[in-house]
Amino acid sequence: MIASVNWSYPTAVKFGAGRIKELADHCKAVGMKKPLLVTDKALASLPITAQALAILDGAGLGHAVFSEVDPNPNEMNMADGIKAYRAGGHDGVVCFGGGSALDLGKMIALMIDQTISVWDLEDVGDWWTRANASKIAPIIAVPTTAGTGSEVGRAGVLTNSATHKKKIIFHPKLLPAVTICDPELTVGMPKFITAGTGMDALAHCLEAYCSPFYHPMSQGIALEGMRLVFENLPKVYANPNDLEARAHMMSAAAMGAVAFQKGLGAIHSLSHPVGAIYGTHHGTTNAVVMPMVLKFNRSAIDDRINAAAAYLAIQGGFDGFYDRVMDLRSELGIPDNLTAMGVDAARLDEMTEMALEDPSCGGNPIKMTRENTRALYGACM
Repeated sequence: MIASVNWSYPTAVKFGAGRIKELADHCKAVGMKKPLLVTDKALASLPITAQALAILDGAGLGHAVFSEVDPNPNEMNMADGIKAYRAGGHDGVVCFGGGSALDLGKMIALMIDQTISVWDLEDVGDWWTRANASKIAPIIAVPTTAGTGSEVGRAGVLTNSATHKKKIIFHPKLLPAVTICDPELTVGMPKFITAGTGMDALAHCLEAYCSPFYHPMSQGIALEGMRLVFENLPKVYANPNDLEARAHMMSAAAMGAVAFQKGLGAIHSLSHPVGAIYGTHHGTTNAVVMPMVLKFNRSAIDDRINAAAAYLAIQGGFDGFYDRVMDLRSELGIPDNLTAMGVDAARLDEMTEMALEDPSCGGNPIKMTRENTRALYGACM
């Protein structure tokens, strides 16, 4: 079994089986006396959540939980969470769960005492400087899936319930003070969540690797992250109790989020509107559009993917890599296309506009236009 280790890149990461037992100690270390644990509705009643709450309660830190978190959280979920935080007199947030809970927990911590709208803090230029940094509550992150990587990120995704647009909200202080990566917490994930979150990690690594921007550190992290996913995602899908493979997937998830500082691309810019309108699982949606985006970008990334295939011991260069993605999708039961996910072709023009407004499209290797983005959505159907 992989040893327990402590990392400080990009934040303090307590990695290893059983390390959830340290939760109360880390809360106290960052000054929390009465944390609010934010999780999602499905997790709220599970034993791993009860365990985390018992650890906090046993250390005199209370037993408070907020779980009104939608799969694609919005500003109404955030407002409800802020009410719960204030009503309970809390002084910090423990984000516990998958990407939805982690992102919403960070949004609650960010907006507790701000005097501006959360939409004024979208990841645009230096908008983050509008926030009062001294009013942001301390954050501890405990992922229970291996995909989003939000546990090592400085941002959160929030859906505007009126426009159905996903917005990336950024502030440096959204980086959790401590992250606990305990692979034992991921063992009970349903298979479709294991598949979707794992493919999300792959999408993060793949898009970061293909991004045209210069960031060699992220480039190397993305490449190794892809290797970990290709080698370990099939293992955990077949055997949920493979703790070593679960640990490698937790590493890959964090690596993907670190790597995409280099940029994301069309996979995410197509996926975000679909998730916002139809409530689809983000990682699964990424997996659905991934092969079509690979083909779309081929002329710009052929050499780069050839190099990746060689490192990953995949024969056949770009074509071999593409086939490996297709085989993995099939093995994990990923839907063939967006039609199979319930997407209506009548809304493709609307989604095209939303995709072009998404900040991820700016990192795509081939410039996304209204014409080629609409055609790409068509290919995904």
